Amino acid sequence: MKKFLSTYTPLQIAIHLYAWSTILRLIIEAATGTLSVNPIQELEQRTGRQAITLLILSLACTPINTIFKWTEPLKRRRTLGLYAFMYAVVHVIIFVDLDYGLALSQIVKTILQKPYIIVGVITFLLLIPLAFTSFDIWKKRLGKNWKRLHQLIYLIAPLAVLHFAWSKKGDLFSLSGDIIRPLIYVLVLSIFLIFRIPAIRKALASFSPRRLILPSRKSQQPKVDTP
Repeated sequence: MKKFLSTYTPLQIAIHLYAWSTILRLIIEAATGTLSVNPIQELEQRTGRQAITLLILSLACTPINTIFKWTEPLKRRRTLGLYAFMYAVVHVIIFVDLDYGLALSQIVKTILQKPYIIVGVITFLLLIPLAFTSFDIWKKRLGKNWKRLHQLIYLIAPLAVLHFAWSKKGDLFSLSGDIIRPLIYVLVLSIFLIFRIPAIRKALASFSPRRLILPSRKSQQPKVDTP
């Protein structure tokens, strides 16, 4: 146990446990017959939501480092991103296999009829090169182009949220229908993307949470009345 804890940090353990939690719950619910009246749709939606959540969490790593000066989240971005891709792959497999039985003509027809699926396909295709080039060997081979390529995440994440929001029976603009989860995703993603704006990021970097807890030395010094 000590060796395990010395190998993996608490954050690593938490990420792995959380990332696998959805699949484990789905397996248990499928085995016990408690998924829903429409199990395939349930599988699609929950794997898709987990993919988006992990993608947004990967974007949270830099702001956390900037604000709290905690460097470890930067080391876990790749893990979160790869888990997000894993769930995206499972999401797509469920759609093309379990939902449409690999009937290519029917799949293409459905994609062309539903714009939100087109957005989902574009999002998935953009994720593929990021997942395959996320390893250090590609970082060395691509050089400066590696960073340019992985900046696509700032397009992919909004597209993923748009795909999800568009698929729900609700309207974000009129705030009607099933909009709670889409609205949460939009708000959280917007905050993390705003934190990427250079001026705001610079302001956050100069902010220290310790100032809210510990008074400055000047404030601790007793005031002395001047004659």
